[in-house]
Amino acid sequence: MGDRYRRFFGRLYWESFGAKRHAAYRVTVQTGIAVFPKEIVTPVRKWMEASYTNIQHWSEMPKGGHFAAFEQPELFVREMRDFFRTLREPSAS
Repeated sequence: MGDRYRRFFGRLYWESFGAKRHAAYRVTVQTGIAVFPKEIVTPVRKWMEASYTNIQHWSEMPKGGHFAAFEQPELFVREMRDFFRTLREPSAS
């Protein structure tokens, strides 16, 4: 592999997984996550909670991947509806 490619992939790796990336933001709004098993990088809840501090909905789907909306449209839409329904309905407390 040439030096040009080493620099490119080194930079890509650092920008994707380097220390600055993990401390750069916090998302505090209510968040819903659907984990599809064939995703390129499968989210791990513990890691997600470091940046997404208000996860209200977490689902592990039976099938699908990176292009879930195209691959499993029914599952995708059901998950979207399930999550947003929790935001519309008043809590039972």
